[in-house]
Order: sequence, then C-alpha cells, then structure tokens
Amino acid sequence: MSEVPTPLTWIKASRSMNMNACVELAQAGEMIALRDSKNPDVAPFYFTRTEIDAFLDGARRSEFDHLR
Repeated sequence: MSEVPTPLTWIKASRSMNMNACVELAQAGEMIALRDSKNPDVAPFYFTRTEIDAFLDGARRSEFDHLR
C-alpha cells in the first residue's frame, strides 16, 4: 500500500448526516479507507479503487438490496 496521508479527510453520504448511521470513506494514498462513523477510533478497512468500483456497481444494480 502506498503512503497514507494523516489525518485522512473523511466524507459520508448527505442522506446519513442526521441519522447517525453511516459509513465514511477517505482517500488513503492509492486506497480508499472505510470506517463506521460511530466508531472512528476503530481501524478502517482499506479497499482498492477496483474493489470500490465493483461494490458501487453492485449497489447501483440493487444486488445488495436483500441485505437491508
């Protein structure tokens, strides 16, 4: 993994801003970091852009809707 900037700049979906129920994403060098906004001190998960692209494509196609 390439060098990760510290601190990371976290973003979350606007729909989740007042719901206290979201994940946050941050650019982390060549990776994308993901964390639970309610537990920011827990180590984030890191994904490649290809992995994030595959997940987002599946979400757009409603492939995970049965998990909600």
